[in-house]
Amino acid sequence: KRLFTNFVSEPNGILLMSKPMSDSLIFPKIAQTIDTARSTDITVERRAHLDHLSHVIQEHLSAHGSIALNFICTHNSRRSQLAQVWCATLAGHFDLPINSYSGGVEITAFNPRAVETLRAQGFVFNNKYNSASSANNPEYQVYFGQNLDPAHCFSKIFDHPINPSEHFIAMMTCGHADENCPFIPGALARLPFRFDDPKQFDDTPLEQEKYNERSLEIARELYYILQNIAV
Repeated sequence: KRLFTNFVSEPNGILLMSKPMSDSLIFPKIAQTIDTARSTDITVERRAHLDHLSHVIQEHLSAHGSIALNFICTHNSRRSQLAQVWCATLAGHFDLPINSYSGGVEITAFNPRAVETLRAQGFVFNNKYNSASSANNPEYQVYFGQNLDPAHCFSKIFDHPINPSEHFIAMMTCGHADENCPFIPGALARLPFRFDDPKQFDDTPLEQEKYNERSLEIARELYYILQNIAV
């Protein structure tokens, strides 16, 4: 069963069908989520920025044979975690040798609202550890497809030992981290990949809508970036 079809985005905002992709092992509900994400076009200005990111990632991928992307945000709780999971999913879908990680400048936790958003979009979460030491910062294995390695997610400093120390690109997902971490040791490149924080809608009637919206936006843009590399 073919879950997706490739599309290319034209300047007039119309999505045109390109060649069909090979069969995917991604869970069907996640495939549906991606189709929903891609139903909203990316602005011309934003596409130009994403094209640049694709080019830089492709250059380093070609030079090293594989590459790691470390998504960095201040608390490593929402945007950077969403980006890590979606990047792992889409790299698996496109069969790209790209590994995804995330980190911050403070340790908090993978925010439960972000976790529930991904669950609703088709991801399966298993707690990796249930010890008292991880009660405030649970570690999850996040599954997104058959025979695809899960993403290992928990809040951590960007240079935590689980994260790569070389041959990686720092993807700065929030303005605070981007502005306050001008140098990421070991990074081949440091690229701005900013999104608005859904935290501002916590405990409001718009909370669920805004978390879903942010996850879909991150999925849409990572699909665009990795599709460019996979062509």
